[in-house]
Amino acid sequence: MVLVEMQIGKNGLTDNFIQTLKCNFQTHDNVRISVLKSAGHEKEKIKEYSEKILENLGKNYTAKLIGFKIIVKKWRKARS
Repeated sequence: MVLVEMQIGKNGLTDNFIQTLKCNFQTHDNVRISVLKSAGHEKEKIKEYSEKILENLGKNYTAKLIGFKIIVKKWRKARS
């Protein structure tokens, strides 16, 4: 299982970040996103980032928070 790693920095979630994320999911099923200190190291902020990512990607994706990392998984069928 190969994971793609991305980082959220001081610019936060930009349109370019979301487009790159969508491109990565064309070839991979899992993406690990690290939230850097400059993006904010509060648990609420990281949860907000994961919710925005899932909102932009759609229902075929789920996210799991582990520390300051967000792991996004692509499923074949839509998840509720």
